[in-house]
Amino acid sequence: MREQKITDDLDLLFQALPPQITSRLREINRRDDLLEVVLDLGREPEARFPAEAIGLSSEPVTREDIEYVVARVGSFTDDNRAGIERTLHRTSAMRNRQGRVVGLTCRIGRCVYGTVDIIRDVVETGRSILLLGRPGIGKTTKLREVARVLADEFSKRVVIVDTSNEVAGDGDIPHPGIGRARRMQVGRPELQHAVMIEAVENHMPEVIVIDEIGTEAEALASRTIAERGVQLVGTAHGNNLDNLLMNPTLCDLVGGIHAVTLSDDEARRRGTQKTVLERKAPPTFDVVIEIMEINRLAIHHDVADVVDRYLRGLVTAPEIRQLTAEGEVEIIAPPQTDIYRDRPLPPLGAEEVSERGAAYGRELRIFLYGVSRNKLERGLADLGMRAQIVKQIEQADAVITVKAHHRRDTGKFQDAVAMGIPVHVVRSNTYHQLLGILREVFHLSRVSAEERALREAQGAVEHVLQTSEPVELTPQSAYLRRLQHQLANQHQLSSQSVGMDPDRRLRISK
Repeated sequence: MREQKITDDLDLLFQALPPQITSRLREINRRDDLLEVVLDLGREPEARFPAEAIGLSSEPVTREDIEYVVARVGSFTDDNRAGIERTLHRTSAMRNRQGRVVGLTCRIGRCVYGTVDIIRDVVETGRSILLLGRPGIGKTTKLREVARVLADEFSKRVVIVDTSNEVAGDGDIPHPGIGRARRMQVGRPELQHAVMIEAVENHMPEVIVIDEIGTEAEALASRTIAERGVQLVGTAHGNNLDNLLMNPTLCDLVGGIHAVTLSDDEARRRGTQKTVLERKAPPTFDVVIEIMEINRLAIHHDVADVVDRYLRGLVTAPEIRQLTAEGEVEIIAPPQTDIYRDRPLPPLGAEEVSERGAAYGRELRIFLYGVSRNKLERGLADLGMRAQIVKQIEQADAVITVKAHHRRDTGKFQDAVAMGIPVHVVRSNTYHQLLGILREVFHLSRVSAEERALREAQGAVEHVLQTSEPVELTPQSAYLRRLQHQLANQHQLSSQSVGMDPDRRLRISK
């Protein structure tokens, strides 16, 4: 791990501020963690740091102070942003109804060399990457460093679509922080999507870098670029992947969501309502990185898999990375989403082992209270687990109930807890809720039936792609066969269910 080097050109910004404010900033002497300087007409100026704001003068800001700064920064564009040539600092204006500037936010821009090292292995794969995080967390800083590394160290043709000159600095000559990457400026923010397409059509990039994807047109342009085989690296506002999925404007970046109406038979088989949510298309971005803190990230390595699981009510933990005090990358939690490439396939027909079942040396006994037995038994079958449903709570090793009953009959469940019997509560009596609680009940210690089926299908897909020979899989439930069908479709392969239950199985072919 290389030591991070920070350059901020802060003296150039200080020269654009009123002398009394610059003098006070030098007295405070905290330039390394200064975030922005705020000047509002008629109010005391302040400097903002990560954990606090400090007043810079007891005198309110005057019109002369505002005009002093406006005269020393570049021209303000339609998005009310200006910069200082060949620096990364950004000055944003607030205007009154007559168009006069009455407030300024002078945000500090820093080029941090080495910040990409924590995700270097992900960048090297050539997959498209989306960075998420709240404003000011460091998305643009990492984006700039990714562009430089891909252009300088990997000799790729990198084009940055720079809407507000925040990535490559103000002026016609880009900031050296982007290395040999090229920069296309955007005349007006609403034209960013058009410039993105122009970059691909006119300049033959291998990588397109985009900051702040925020509109439906930009999301559509991103998909168009990705479909042309260009690697995308971009940022969007949002703390995590869940935020993006719930954002109707940007959810297309991770595949989009649409409602599918099932037949009565299919809805009954799944144990769901007739209308369910499914992923609409392949994700534009293969990897999503949530910036939790400056040096702490959560990485979703396989966005398609994560979204599919989310829509089925399953929780998939991301990989957590952070930089230690020694500058080394520490992986807090191993990846759980990239199940196809990183782990060998288990032997066909391998039995799943549960720590919970092994502890009792027999089938687990479950007492149900207000829970559908049919749905629970279907969940057991799909997970490849066995359990005995008992009629008396005293005979049970575990209790499963719904939230409404748990609130109404607290005494019954207090007795169970007193006897040492764990009580598991689901929010509603749906198949997906029960499937999740069964995973919790059994403390599954090895690969689940669902993941085993997908791994087997992935192995078959790779065999068919390499040899063109068809492969028949082991018999699975209708639910697991559907997942295997989806995986084959993602690789443009044909899949067909053959045989009769309980031996019905998938055949995958070219």
